[in-house]
Formats: sequence, C-alpha cells, structure tokens
Amino acid sequence: MAYNIIFYFSDQQRWDTCGCYGQPLDVTPNLDRLAKEGVKFDNAFSPQPVCGPCRALFQTGKYPTETGCFRNNIMLPRDVKTLANYMEEAGYETAYVGKWHLASDGELEKTPVIDHTVTAVPLEYRGGYTGFWRAADVLEFTSHGYDGFVFDENNQRIDFKGYRADCINDFALEYLDQYQWEKPFFMTVSQIEPHHQNDHNHYEGPEGSKEKYANFVLPHDLEVLKGNAAAEYPDYLGQCASLDENLGRLVDKLKEKGLYESTIIIYASDHGSHFKTRNTDSHLNGYDDYKRSGHDGALHVPLVIAGGPFRGGKEVRELVSTESLPKTILAMAGVDMQDAMIGENLLDVVEKKNPQRENQVFAQISESRIGRVVRTEDYLYGVYAPGINGGEQGAAEIYADDYLYDLKKDPWQLENVVSDPAYQKAKEDLRSRLLDWIARAEGSRPEIVNEKK
Repeated sequence: MAYNIIFYFSDQQRWDTCGCYGQPLDVTPNLDRLAKEGVKFDNAFSPQPVCGPCRALFQTGKYPTETGCFRNNIMLPRDVKTLANYMEEAGYETAYVGKWHLASDGELEKTPVIDHTVTAVPLEYRGGYTGFWRAADVLEFTSHGYDGFVFDENNQRIDFKGYRADCINDFALEYLDQYQWEKPFFMTVSQIEPHHQNDHNHYEGPEGSKEKYANFVLPHDLEVLKGNAAAEYPDYLGQCASLDENLGRLVDKLKEKGLYESTIIIYASDHGSHFKTRNTDSHLNGYDDYKRSGHDGALHVPLVIAGGPFRGGKEVRELVSTESLPKTILAMAGVDMQDAMIGENLLDVVEKKNPQRENQVFAQISESRIGRVVRTEDYLYGVYAPGINGGEQGAAEIYADDYLYDLKKDPWQLENVVSDPAYQKAKEDLRSRLLDWIARAEGSRPEIVNEKK
C-alpha cells in the first residue's frame, strides 16, 4: 500500500527535552507514545546545525556544500531536483506548512538582494511543493511566540492570533480536513519552536511556562558550562511541550479522519541548542548564538518514526544522521534513490541489513567557522579552517585540530584532549575517517594539521 507521510520537525530542539530520551519532566507524552508504537533512534545527529543549510539538505538529499547553501541567506537553487519533485512524480500530493527559509538570497546578516523574508514565496521558489502551502520564508520575521502571519499557495497573507506553534499546527489540521483521498499525501510541518525569538533575544514559551517548569533539571553540559540556560530553560521546555501537544492534536485528527493506520509520522529537529556554552574560544571565526557547533548539544536531536514498517516500539542505538531523511522518505514512497542522495534508508538500519555499516556520523559546520566533525561511538573529533570566516565560504583546503573528546570518559564533552599524546593514535584514526567523509561529501581531500597554538 502507499502510505501517507508526515515529516514533522522542530527547530533547535535538543534530544534530551523528550521523555523518551530521559527528560525527567512530563514534557513530551505524545512523542513518547509514538516512540513506544514505532521506532526511536537513540543516537540521531544533525549533519549541519544551521537552519537554512539543514533545510536545504532536507529538501534535496545533498550536502549544503554541493547545493551551495552552506549558510543562511542563500536560496535553494532552482535547478536542483527536490524531495517534493520526486514525491509528486511518485504520485503524491504535497503540502508544506511553517518555516521555509530557502527563498531569500544575499549577504549574511544583511537584507537579502532577493528578499522574500516577510513577503509571499512565489511558486517557483517553493522547492517543488505545488499543493497546499501555509508558510513564511523566515517565520521568525513574520511572527513572535504569539501572533503573526504566513502566506497560502495563492500568495495571500493569512494572519493568525494565538500561540505560534498552535497556529502553525492548525494549518496542518486544515490540510487534513480538506484532503480528498485522491492520492497519498506527503506533508511537511516545519515548526519554528523551540528556536529563540531573534528580535527579543529570548525563548518564548507559552504563558505560564516559567511556573510550570520551574523545577527543571539542566542537562549536565549546560549546568557546568553555564551559558544562559538557567534563565531560558523553562520557556524552552514550554515550547517543546507545546510542540508535543500539537503533535498529539495531529495524531487525533488523523484518527478522526481514518488516516492514522495508513500514515507514517517522522518527528525530528534540524539541530539542537548549546545555550551559548560553546564557541567561546579563539577558534571562533564568524558568529554563533545557540547552535553552530559540533558538540552533542547542537547536533544530537530527537528522531522517532512511527507507522508503516516502523513499528514495534524498537530502539535503535546505532549512530544515524538526519541527512538520511530524504532518502528514507522516498523509500517509504517506493522510490529507491541509491547513490542519487546522501545517507541511507533508515529502515535498513532498523532491520540491520548492512552488517558492514560503519557506526559513525559526519557534520559540516558553518557561520561560526568552517568546521568538519566526525563522531563515533567512542569519540567526537572536530577540525576548523584557521583564519577563514565561516560565513564567507563553505569549505577549505587546510584544517586544524579543534577538539577531541573521549565519550566513554567524558560523554558531555567537557575536556578537550586533542593535544594529549595519549590520544595520538585515536586522533590519527579519526583524522583518516574525517578525510574520507570530506572526500565523499565534497569531492576533495584537504590537509588537516595539528592544533594551532
């Protein structure tokens, strides 16, 4: 049978905000329930912890260095075949709701030359989504925690009143209410919560979040490294709880419409948040606030898939990358992309079809530096390009050691041992692995030198 597919993803949500990943407060009961029905990936990591580049990857199945979308404020190229193009060719109708972030182009942190940040995204810039559309290119510019606007498929502005996550979810429910059952559907719901509100410099949870989550327990990295988590975490959890309530409302609507059993739901986030605890060192060349880092706080994300063959309350402990989501979604639709997209079909991981699979993931870092990361079960190793601003170019010919963490001894990545002679052999192995990743992803093999003093 052809399954309907919903890709529901949040923005800047750490994995440990969720009960099924150890969050002690009752923040995500609906996601926890889906995890018990479907498949929970314990070690899912973002391949690019910046909003625009990660979204470009989600829509193309190609690394940001290949599409050119290596930083924010670079629009998705119109000549790249997208996930929506493939899905419509496969007989699906498409719908997109929420934050787009791929239709404006210009210099970083300046007004774009091609600017759809607060205006309607024309059809030709929607990445192949030709159907239902309730979106804004840069949703944080057209809304706040409460109230805002998006645009529909006819470029008409739609104002909303109320908590933003609720209102964005209402548009997804609107789609399901008008669905005619003529074709299977693929709907992307791109929530902006729990991203901080840029112009208010604050995580904007629903009213009452500070009181409701006053007895929060900070993850150990945030507790030790400080940052601004102590002040912001209750609202951050309130945002995550709101997302979860809305996920529950979506599931209820699917059940009401008789669609639940024929629908696969994918829940993930584009990246996490380190709450201003990282990128405070001399290797910073660019800027950062909450995410442009290779540490788990920025890369480790929730990933739960429920429905279709993803059933049984399974727990996958292998390391996986959300770079695999486009290929996995297309496999759900019966489209085998093989080498035409990066990543792997995550169902193959669930079913352990590749015994030779290497248990490691790769990430590209931009804007705060040009960085590359490889993470294995035992180590996290990252490099940076000395003297090059991470917002000005996407790759480099020479990298230097940035950090190395022994994850068995130091799971929260608090002690950088990159210059410790005891780890020289491990570092050499990780360098080789990272260079192999870069060669596959970017078509070149740069040089990596020892840490710059």
